[in-house]
Amino acid sequence: MPDMHDLARRLRFAPQQGRIWLDDQRMMLMHISSLGSLRQELIESLGKETARGLITRIGYQAGTNDAAMTRKVRAGANSYDDFLAGPQLVSLEGVVHCEPLALDIDVGRGHYYGDFALIDCAEAEAHVASYGIGNEAVCWMLVGYACGYSSAFMGRPILWREVECRAMGHDRCRVVGKPVEEWEDAEDDLRFLQIGDFVKWSSEAVAHPPAASRVAAQAAVPENSFGMVGISAGFNTVCHMVKKAAPTEATVLFLGESGVGKEIFAHNLHQLSKRRGGPFIAVNCASIPEHLMESELFGVERGGYTGATCSRPGRFERADGGTLFLDEIGTLSFTAQGKLLRALQQGEIERVGDTRTRKVDVRVIAATNVNLREAVKAGHFRDDLFFRLNVFPIKVPPLRERRDDIPLLMNWFVQRFAKKHGKIITGFRERAVDAMFNYDWPGNVRELENMVERAVILAEDNGVLDLCHLFTTGEEIDTSSFVLKRNGNIALVAEPAADAGEGVLPKPGLAETEAAMLRAAVAEAHGNFAKAARLLGITRPKLVYRLQKHGIALPP
Repeated sequence: MPDMHDLARRLRFAPQQGRIWLDDQRMMLMHISSLGSLRQELIESLGKETARGLITRIGYQAGTNDAAMTRKVRAGANSYDDFLAGPQLVSLEGVVHCEPLALDIDVGRGHYYGDFALIDCAEAEAHVASYGIGNEAVCWMLVGYACGYSSAFMGRPILWREVECRAMGHDRCRVVGKPVEEWEDAEDDLRFLQIGDFVKWSSEAVAHPPAASRVAAQAAVPENSFGMVGISAGFNTVCHMVKKAAPTEATVLFLGESGVGKEIFAHNLHQLSKRRGGPFIAVNCASIPEHLMESELFGVERGGYTGATCSRPGRFERADGGTLFLDEIGTLSFTAQGKLLRALQQGEIERVGDTRTRKVDVRVIAATNVNLREAVKAGHFRDDLFFRLNVFPIKVPPLRERRDDIPLLMNWFVQRFAKKHGKIITGFRERAVDAMFNYDWPGNVRELENMVERAVILAEDNGVLDLCHLFTTGEEIDTSSFVLKRNGNIALVAEPAADAGEGVLPKPGLAETEAAMLRAAVAEAHGNFAKAARLLGITRPKLVYRLQKHGIALPP
């Protein structure tokens, strides 16, 4: 195990303010007996299966948070030292002492195998105090932590399983981790993480979700076109709300930025509803010209307007017995809003140019990236229509607020597009994984999907995805958070903390970084230019040229 002083220095106590910090994450101390009481109450009130899933997912999110911190502390050292920061952090946090028994990592090839002994595990201790020795492994939070941490590190789902546990009478706990597809019976564990298309978790759907598949052209990618994966609290909250609303006839309003997957959630809601045997008709309100909106929604009779040479049904009629999804509903004109309100209230429509009304049995789901309350205040949206739509609002958080989902989405899209374009992609470079986690994703999941597809097209067959394949269309990456290492890798560096009363220090640019690297190499080589050049991977003449370029004095 590497030295852990770099991690310990990130732990700060401020007892006067009632705060403990680990890097930029606020922490708290908790009695093991309190943890045991919490676990016992969850198990007794929710049942063991539900409690295990909840505790496992809490651990997963803690693991992804710690992975984000270790990228700043150890990025670019080497894969093993970088990864071992996670096991050291759980030791620093007082959870368990980890000893690696086997560790094999190749991020580019997507290969991972880990075998760790967990000594004096606090979670097992808490469980044994409540329930004694049993016949099942109980370190659920730690297993979730390992899954979250290693999945974030690898940029693909890694599944861990506890094969020995003190709660089963063993001397110590022991966990083994490898990619999901390498486990023969991964479904039993995945159900606690709820990774996968959440429709498949419905008791009315299939009994078990499919395990994630190998990242290759022949991968068995889920066939449904409306799938979505996630593990974050934000994702699971939306899934929970969808499942609550689906069996009802309530109008649902999805709120969220463009690209977060509102239509996919709407399609999932339809599939979980009693109307799943009926049609799902989607219409983008922003894409239809205002003068055609009425005929598109309600239909038109022959001769209803110039050019209407035949009668045709509108979207409401086509959705009869099913679901009508109105995307970007905030763009509707006032006239269209009024006619839509009448259709929602009366359950009947009238085609353009017709004199009779038609009854329709339609459930409406709407979506918008506009703040409709503010639009009502500004006079741009009818308040009566807003309250008619706002029966069951569901807020879909942006991707930057649910970064736990990024490795799952990366893996999901690589599988899909490798199969689509007939390629074998082994994985992502470590620096590419870092960049994907630190990018702000203004286009959300849609942007990530497009970026991965573009990267798959650009990458060589049997190759890995790198920065040059991903960020190719002017995306703004915060280059100040990266530093060029001597081995040529790009790694994250921690931002300087400002002392009280002082401003934040300016971040070095590329020239300053290169000059610092040159000075450090010459210093490490004790003035031997040939050795310094070898450390940097360049020739001696190039080293001298660059020293002169940056005005660094040469020894006489």
